[in-house]
Amino acid sequence: MATDPFDLNLRHLRALLAIREHGSITAAANVVSLSQPALTQGLGKLERQFGYTFFERRSGGMVPTPVGEIVIERAHAALDHLSQAAKGLSGVFQYPERLMTMTQLRAFLALAEAGSFAAAANGTTLSLTGVHRAVGDLEQMIGGKLVERRGRAVWLNAAGKRLARGTRLAVAEIVAAIADIGMDSGSELISFGALPLARPYLVPTAMARMARSDPRAAFKVLEGSWRELVEPLRDGVIDMIIGALRPHEIADLYQLPLSEDRLVVAAGSQHPLAAVESPTIEELASHPWIVGPANSPLREQWEKLFGGRLSPVTPIECGSVMIIGRLLTEGDFLTLLSPDQVALQIRSGLLTQIGPPLEGSRRTVGITTRRSWRPTATQRRFLGLVSAAAKEERPEAGERDLRASGWV
Repeated sequence: MATDPFDLNLRHLRALLAIREHGSITAAANVVSLSQPALTQGLGKLERQFGYTFFERRSGGMVPTPVGEIVIERAHAALDHLSQAAKGLSGVFQYPERLMTMTQLRAFLALAEAGSFAAAANGTTLSLTGVHRAVGDLEQMIGGKLVERRGRAVWLNAAGKRLARGTRLAVAEIVAAIADIGMDSGSELISFGALPLARPYLVPTAMARMARSDPRAAFKVLEGSWRELVEPLRDGVIDMIIGALRPHEIADLYQLPLSEDRLVVAAGSQHPLAAVESPTIEELASHPWIVGPANSPLREQWEKLFGGRLSPVTPIECGSVMIIGRLLTEGDFLTLLSPDQVALQIRSGLLTQIGPPLEGSRRTVGITTRRSWRPTATQRRFLGLVSAAAKEERPEAGERDLRASGWV
């Protein structure tokens, strides 16, 4: 049985859709331009690779089995990603994706990720000549360049980025099909991006619980800002972003709200305002501030706090909570942070919260995914654990409150 999606034949996957739609091998063979014997052999090979029968032969035609339905739906999504990526790219063929092979896509995706033909060959079972030939064949299909070359370095142009995105998403669907039917006995990768609000508690709590309940789960975590993570999400490098949601709808992305966060003014425990229960805005403005990068949510909230009426000294602009935490203990700085981001330092007595949480500083924390994404069973379990951790962190009335238990 093959668990490598690149071992599968794209034409055979298209044939699955045609067989389900038309109910017979004969009708499907005409649609995918294969002879009936060739299509029969192709279907048999696919069933052997997956280890399951995809269709039942009945008097009224061929009907998908339950496993067949799973694979067909994932194959349909995969082929649709390729079709959308190739649409309008070619001036030679109307449907260039129908001519592409998995070998060509493997080579192209390896090149996109490695940045050179030699590195792409080293990362696959293909020879250097094979990678050159495969990418050249793809460029012939679209009648244009996918990559730009400068010496040994290679980078994708706009057409190449578009095809690479579609290829990643297509491969992800096939990998999900393998996971859905329980065929892959190895680990199942959960790939996501973690924004600052999710890193201290939400993400590690859900990951630890997942590791205990499902030893097969493996994680790939990218840290960064929204701007740094949103394109990897769209490209299929990661499947979700956990952290602060955007305050507006995004056409191709879905945002699932989980909880709300309120900012606090944080400082070193020896700060002059540490003993002041409710400092005035003038008192806050009289001390130096560490502010977030320009156009970041934290910076916007800081500007809103002072409303242009006061101009505190801001000698440091920084987005790293680790650096900020250390700076707060070394001087009389103030900054805006989520309580969760400095919870451990507050518990240890290094830092303190100055005054009450800021009014009007509520931010919604949740999960952002592609609208086209359909999680596997393992991924759904992880989503559930993230949701459960968010409820514990900021509970509904009557539920357990981690803040009361000493988390902050």
